[in-house]
Amino acid sequence: MIAIIDYNAGNLRSVLNAFEAIGHKAVITSDPEQISRASGIVLPGVGAFGRCIESLRKNGLIEVLSEEVLEKKKPYLGICLGLQFLAKDSNEHGQHSGFGWIDATVEKIVPGEDGFRVPHIGWNNIDVKIKDPLFDGLDEPVVYFVHSYKLVLKNGSDGIISSVCWHGTEIVSSIQKDNIFAVQFHPEKSQQHGLKILENFSKLL
Repeated sequence: MIAIIDYNAGNLRSVLNAFEAIGHKAVITSDPEQISRASGIVLPGVGAFGRCIESLRKNGLIEVLSEEVLEKKKPYLGICLGLQFLAKDSNEHGQHSGFGWIDATVEKIVPGEDGFRVPHIGWNNIDVKIKDPLFDGLDEPVVYFVHSYKLVLKNGSDGIISSVCWHGTEIVSSIQKDNIFAVQFHPEKSQQHGLKILENFSKLL
């Protein structure tokens, strides 16, 4: 069973529906006991970094996630904000602390070419950089993005970048570090390629 973490931040139902579409049991929950019984954890997120991280903190979910993912080594899939939360901090509308699981910060997208708008909304192809089981069976993934901020890795941490995309500047579209998987795009909105990514994640449990 997959625990989809509920912290009052959008699109949880669409993630649940996507897992149900591939025939994998999932539940939306903020209950630590139910999370501890899960075989894998999915943390989606839509909204402002600061407000959402504060909701996780107030509900005691950061401690639960750290125990289940960092100590028990359960497979973790972060989606959109679920990727950005892994960083040490974010400068979205002020300065906010993240989980600090990876040496990175979250910064606003600044395209270096004309014709690229922010937010980065819509379909984009991604360039897979390292062997990542999330992309098994996908030669040229095309996925759906909705975001204005991007993950910037520090101090040689680029070895965990599993894919990138281009939107007037290079954007980290996914990372993989041990049992931690995270994507900037929305697999639940990415049709067949997205469902394949979720199916691949479910095989890791």
